[in-house]
Amino acid sequence: MATLNDLPTPCLLVERSRLAANLSAMRARADAQGVRLRPHIKTHKSTALARMQQEAGARGVTVATVGEAEHFARAGFDDIRIAYPVIGQDRLERVADLCADARLSFCVDTVPGVRAASDFFTSRGVTAEVLIEVNVGQNRCGVDPEDARSVAFARTVAESPGIRLAGILTHAGQVYKGPPEGVSKEEAIRAVSRHERDAMLRFAGRLREAGLAEPGAFEISIGSTPTMHMFENREEGDFRITEIRPGNYVFHDAMQVALGAVALSDCALTVLTTVVSRHRTASGRERLFADAGSKTITSDQGSGTDGYGQLLYDGLRMERLPHARIAALSEEHAWIDVSGGSTLEVGDRIRLVPNHACVCMHLHETAWIIDGEEVIDSLPIDARTRVP
Repeated sequence: MATLNDLPTPCLLVERSRLAANLSAMRARADAQGVRLRPHIKTHKSTALARMQQEAGARGVTVATVGEAEHFARAGFDDIRIAYPVIGQDRLERVADLCADARLSFCVDTVPGVRAASDFFTSRGVTAEVLIEVNVGQNRCGVDPEDARSVAFARTVAESPGIRLAGILTHAGQVYKGPPEGVSKEEAIRAVSRHERDAMLRFAGRLREAGLAEPGAFEISIGSTPTMHMFENREEGDFRITEIRPGNYVFHDAMQVALGAVALSDCALTVLTTVVSRHRTASGRERLFADAGSKTITSDQGSGTDGYGQLLYDGLRMERLPHARIAALSEEHAWIDVSGGSTLEVGDRIRLVPNHACVCMHLHETAWIIDGEEVIDSLPIDARTRVP
C-alpha cells in the first residue's frame, strides 16, 4: 500500500473519512429541510466525486459551463442545471444537442439573452427549460426581486416560445464578505441565509400574483455552502425552497473556516508540499520556501483569512502550525514567514489547507484519496479543462 511519502509534491490529498462526513452532513440537512440537493460540481470537476455525491443522496448536478454540462452528460448524468446565462450561438447549439440526452436547464437574466434563446430554440423545434437568475445581494448577475420590472421580465420569459420558465435561482455570494462590525460570524451567515430564502419566496409570491408561478410546479433554487449550514426552510404563500446547490461543502477550505461556517477539522482537502529552501531575511526573520505556489494553491484570499492557506502541524489531527504563515506566493513558491524559529528543514514535508478549494482543484489533474498516511486511490479531476 502506498503512503504519503510515495507521492510527489505538490499534490492534493482528500481525507476519505472527512469527505464522507461532509457528504452525509449536507444530505442530512437537505432531507431535514425538505429540499433536493443538487451539488455544484465546479468545486471538484471530478466524475468520480460527482458519483459519490449521487450515491450519498444528491439528485442532479449543477455546473457552471456548457463544457462541464457536456462532460457530465457524456458520463451518464441526465439532470443537469447550468447556473449561468447561456449566451452565444455556439453555446446554444451545444445546449440543444444536450437536450436530446438529458434534462438540461440554464439561467436567463436579460431580455437580449431571452430573445436569443427563444429565437434559437424555436428554430430548432426544441423547448428548453430556463430559470430566472435573481440578485439577492451579491450584485453579480440576476434581476432585482423587489423591482416591478422583474415581474415584467418574468412575463417576457414565460411568453417567449422555445423556452419554458421552470423557476428562479440565486446565489447569496455576499456571505463571503464576512460579518459586519459588531455582528458574530454565525449570526452574519444566518442573516444572509434568511434573506436569501425570504427574498426568493417573496419573489415567487409576486410571480404567482401575476399568474406566472404555481407552488409545486415551480423551482426555487438557492446556493452557497456557508448559507446552507444555517438554512432553515419555511413556507410562504404555499411556496417553499425546493432545491439547494452548495459546492464547496464536499471539502471546505480556509475561507469557510475563517467565516465561521465550519471547523478546521471539517476540511477534507489538504495540499502536501515540500520545503525546498530556508533563509533568514535582512530583518532577521526566518523564511521557508515550499513548492506550492500560485499554480498550486491560488492567490485567493477571503474575509478573515491570514495569508494564503492554513499550515498544519499535524495533518492527521488537523492542528495548526503555530508561528508560521504563508505570507506570499510566486508561481512555484510559497513564502512562509516563521516567528521564533522553526524546526522544519529543507526536504521536510508539510500540509496545508488551501484558502479556496474550488480553484485549487482546477489547477491539478489528480487528487489522492487518503486514509491517514495511506493512499487509497487516485481521484481524476477529469472536467478541469471544460471551461467554455
